Amino acid sequence: MLRRLRVVSLAAESLGVRSMCTYVETPDTRILLDAGVSLCPNRFGLPPHPLEFKAIMDCRKRIAEAAAKADVVTISHYHFDHHTPSYEDWLCNWTAADETARQIYEAKTVLIKNPKEKINFSQRRRAWIFQKTGGKHAEKLEVADGRSFSFGDTKIRFSEPVPHGPEDSALGWVLMTTVEYAGEKFLFAPDVQGPMSKQTLDVIAAEKPQLTMIGGPPLYLAGFKVNEEQIQKGLRGLERVVEVSPMVILEHHALRDENWQEKTTNVFEKAWKIGHKVLTAAEYLGEKNAFLEAMRRRLFAEHPPSKEFEKWMHENIKTKKKTKPPV
Repeated sequence: MLRRLRVVSLAAESLGVRSMCTYVETPDTRILLDAGVSLCPNRFGLPPHPLEFKAIMDCRKRIAEAAAKADVVTISHYHFDHHTPSYEDWLCNWTAADETARQIYEAKTVLIKNPKEKINFSQRRRAWIFQKTGGKHAEKLEVADGRSFSFGDTKIRFSEPVPHGPEDSALGWVLMTTVEYAGEKFLFAPDVQGPMSKQTLDVIAAEKPQLTMIGGPPLYLAGFKVNEEQIQKGLRGLERVVEVSPMVILEHHALRDENWQEKTTNVFEKAWKIGHKVLTAAEYLGEKNAFLEAMRRRLFAEHPPSKEFEKWMHENIKTKKKTKPPV
């Protein structure tokens, strides 16, 4: 599919964590997209299973190795599964105070979502903290919204901010990123949730990327935090994406539902009819899917943790964040 652009998923729902972190290499430059990874602290009334902690350790290792090679690091928005904070948190983010973030951002060109415009309150605060902490280690920190950057013959193009889901999303805005080299295009579309927004869909359709990685609709929140109409809009948007892009890596919110495949049947059928492909990040890498968060209830039933882990489980949130789980 792509001969000159190398795309490697480092962390994703199909690899057992919350993330879309991806490494892209061209003959000119090496790019680390959205270098964050998280676990959900409470799903089905349960903390992450030991297998989820093992997955986040593996992902953190891969991200650190990619960061050591990268010239450029990007931040599409300021959720912690898309950038790495500079505080200790072993429950959600697997971070050792400033050390983890420094390892990623130090001496890099860091291209970021505008911290002051088209941003909601919580992300504005996180963006301000990032600039004072992890961002201070960067060689260069530049706002990327709507801009294009050249590294040799490689172009890195950022969209204007698009909604984190529907047009009126309380979750704010995100940037999509296109990496282009020698006529080949990879489009990275995190947290667009389908996309649900026509504005977002129009940008993707105009790019016509050969490979797209996209965050699908939050199927696991349907009828609970997100109304069914918006979910269906996201699924229809996804059907259009698989028409315009010959290969689509479907990830993130959509895969937090154990029944995601049957709920996206129309998307797969649309792609199959025109000879296009839809894969998870794990499948793209040639690995087995590991939807650990969606399986959490089953994991605890079929693979009960040790007594030491159970004791850790019953600590308060503050203690769990400060104490590595015994896995």
